[in-house]
Amino acid sequence: MTAQTHPAQVHLPVPASSEADDATAATDRCQAGQPDLTPAAQTARLFRHAPLLLDCGQPVSDVTVTYHTYGTPQSTATLVLHALTGTSAVHEWWPDFLGEGKPLDPTRDYVICANVLGGCAGTTGPADLPRVAGADAPLTLRDMARTGRALLEHLGVNRVRIVGASMGGMLAYAWLLECPDLVERAVIIGAPARHSPWAIGLNTAARSAIRAAPGGEGLKVARQIAMLSYRSPDSFAVTQTGQRVPGVPAITSYLHHHGEKLQARFCERSYVALTGAMDAFQPTDQELRTIQTPTLVVGISSDVLYPPAEVQAGASLLPRADYRELDSIHGHDAFLMDPGPLPTLVSAFLNR
Repeated sequence: MTAQTHPAQVHLPVPASSEADDATAATDRCQAGQPDLTPAAQTARLFRHAPLLLDCGQPVSDVTVTYHTYGTPQSTATLVLHALTGTSAVHEWWPDFLGEGKPLDPTRDYVICANVLGGCAGTTGPADLPRVAGADAPLTLRDMARTGRALLEHLGVNRVRIVGASMGGMLAYAWLLECPDLVERAVIIGAPARHSPWAIGLNTAARSAIRAAPGGEGLKVARQIAMLSYRSPDSFAVTQTGQRVPGVPAITSYLHHHGEKLQARFCERSYVALTGAMDAFQPTDQELRTIQTPTLVVGISSDVLYPPAEVQAGASLLPRADYRELDSIHGHDAFLMDPGPLPTLVSAFLNR
């Protein structure tokens, strides 16, 4: 993969294993002296003695952060920043990147991923944050970065290499601006430096659906809107033609399925808070030009949510950025479902 791009490789899905299979595999790895790639989540309580001051002006104390770690604790770590509805369990959603010989290698590196402030996977969420003018306190990506910094201090980590995709890529920009002293290198995949009117418009429609139909139905619609932006027309033409259920187009059952799945595991207040934080993140060109950290920025050729030209424009403002492009028909989600040469490129950059 270069700036001119190479053809992507299509990966067939791996059959899901049972919980018993996962437990047996973890035991075998431990007996062989290999790191467990399915660790349990851990929890830290932060800001117990001095509060976190949110950008909205509200102080927050006793913040809970749920996180996963992989590998042996060190003072330098690789920090993974998850996507909008992702979690800290990297082993569940990025198998192409986590493992021996891969970009996130627990046999060599200390890998950390924490659930973001305002989410709903164990870290303090909107229900436990202050109210402002009768509404949930508005969060910013910088608030999330400062929370992450406190977690690193708790873990004894003083330097990190960052890898973030989608919302995690935007959060990486916030880290580069908020904590430049901590970040050695950064990898930003499929993410702009700030949201465009197009991206803000999609999130506005999603939040409107949630507010119009609270209680879960609106969240299903919000997810359907998002799923359309996560893939591309060519991707759907290949994967969602015909019918899986008689009389129901495949794309219709696909969208309903993903809406139901998210409604079962996610919180609509978190969805509103996190998309709002992404939309509000609007660093100036001047701010971006101050970033001196070596950064790899990767666009995706068919991304309709964050078109590659937009991603490249953000990279062009960073004095020490290298822009590359992943060629795939699968749109924004290609970093998950069709990474092709991306892991090799990221490994080379992180270990340069």
